Amino acid sequence: MDKDQIIVGLDIGTTKICAIVGRKNEFGKLEILGMGKAISDGVIRGIVTNIDKTVKAIETAIEEASTQSEIEINVVNVGIAGQHIKSAVHHGSITRNTNDEITVEDVSRLANDMYRIVIPPGSEIIHVMPQDYLVDYEEGIKDPVGMSGVKLEADFHIITAQTNAINNINKCIKRAGLKIENLILEPLASSLAVLSEEEKEAGVCLVDIGGGTTDIAIFNSGSIVFTGVI
Repeated sequence: MDKDQIIVGLDIGTTKICAIVGRKNEFGKLEILGMGKAISDGVIRGIVTNIDKTVKAIETAIEEASTQSEIEINVVNVGIAGQHIKSAVHHGSITRNTNDEITVEDVSRLANDMYRIVIPPGSEIIHVMPQDYLVDYEEGIKDPVGMSGVKLEADFHIITAQTNAINNINKCIKRAGLKIENLILEPLASSLAVLSEEEKEAGVCLVDIGGGTTDIAIFNSGSIVFTGVI
């Protein structure tokens, strides 16, 4: 089996910790190979409050998923939630030296600039998600690549999390003998799993009711417009 195709998700929840192992098949669909879960005693309202108990639960869930799937698990994609999650919309712009076609590199540079915005002390940016682009003040552009223009602007949905909460998750994963490939906001991960592009375009609110937190993600015109954790 091609190890590069293996994807492992880890959900550190308030009532349980779940791990799931999947593999992309030749049709691009995800095949579930195994899963594991353990009671979560070290998490309150989505935030790790006891490192040792959380590490033990992660190890139990990973071991069960590994046994079921017959895959040795070393790298995981971890979901993050909790009341410390904040979101806001920020506007960014870059001026290009040429009127040639806008490239993927230009779009990436604009997005990367958003990681330099000032955020409250003790917080980190975990996601920068474009909503709408403007090219030379022309609004409502979803994909500016290939268009001609000098000034490229966009509204970005910025999601931040407390640095301490991120550090505690990293510490738990490391102590469990694992590495983090991606740290993903829980409602965003849920939306990727269950919402279609048509629903996002028409406008939809996703509500994920958990044991300690309720996650919300609202989409409209194909873009994310609000995220929240209650």
